[in-house]
Amino acid sequence: MQLPLRVGALTLALTTAFALSACGSDDSEGPGGTTKLTLAVSSAVNAPKEEVATYAVAKDQGFLAEEKLEVSTINADGSVAAIQAVASGSADIVGADAGSILAARQKGLKIKAIGGLVQNWPWKIAVKQGSAIRTGADLRGKKIGVISLASGSAPYARAFVRNAGLDPEKDVDLVPVGVGAQAAAAINGGKVDALALYDQAYQVITNSGTAFDYLANPDMFQGIRSITFAVRENSLAKDRDAITRYLRAAYKGMLFSAVNPEAAMSIGYKVFPAILAGKDAKAQLPGDTKVINAWIKTAVPPTGKPETYANWGAISDAEWDKTQTYTQGAGQITEKVNLPDVWEPALLAGANQFDAAAVVAKAKAYPAS
Repeated sequence: MQLPLRVGALTLALTTAFALSACGSDDSEGPGGTTKLTLAVSSAVNAPKEEVATYAVAKDQGFLAEEKLEVSTINADGSVAAIQAVASGSADIVGADAGSILAARQKGLKIKAIGGLVQNWPWKIAVKQGSAIRTGADLRGKKIGVISLASGSAPYARAFVRNAGLDPEKDVDLVPVGVGAQAAAAINGGKVDALALYDQAYQVITNSGTAFDYLANPDMFQGIRSITFAVRENSLAKDRDAITRYLRAAYKGMLFSAVNPEAAMSIGYKVFPAILAGKDAKAQLPGDTKVINAWIKTAVPPTGKPETYANWGAISDAEWDKTQTYTQGAGQITEKVNLPDVWEPALLAGANQFDAAAVVAKAKAYPAS
């Protein structure tokens, strides 16, 4: 089951979040002793990314059922809105931008990160191929397209231009352009001069025929974490086992997807048919497989084979420190958050207790489309 959700800016939702946090959609018992949970997807529409790799695959391949979980989804327009959904009780778990999680915690929302997902920095600044814009300094006076001002792309764009010696409040304009066809139209039609998107989003536009040049990311972005699973703090006391089981199912889905991206995308069409937007699945599959594979590369180790992947969800203290430094520099937080207040890694030991070889074998055996 999937429901739409639209929420406004974080600071405008604090009162509602506090009021509802104790009486929202806490997990409940379903048929046969299953536990019901709601996942908030951090985008207004579903696409070939984490909701396919971790949720759709886990649902279709029985990983959620094996954990006695019944999970529904709602969509929120960006990480800030998705975190609000969890804080208010409209959802139980979210994969959201780590910087937005830190900001929410500093603003008083009782949110805690429980496991990493995207571990390789996915954001890039792109311009149309052949553009005269070659460096961050060349962005002075230009318009940069971001997904939304509530998404992770806005603080990334500000940090990028600040590192280039520009004032992000005075020297550039950030323009919300969404993703997909809307973002492509903005860059091709001259509404913006550059885009600040993630790898998977660029692959979607590239599949449609737009070619890009990418500005080099400075070293400051290496080691910064992006999409991370988070829950309400009180859930860790009440629903710890169910949340651990969800993480285990999600990481099994992630491993399956890494082994067989084409199968993951086919499953994505089954669970989220709106991804196809009325198009023929067989014709769409090759392009969408490239898209989800671009996302998968941000969420798995940069070296090695899926059979060797381990320690799903781990985030080191050094990575958190660098993420906090970036988030503070981007203006999302005013000072570093006490790490134990926002990070609870203890569930990961249980989340990693699964037969990886069996998941790999299942992925390899999935019938070709």
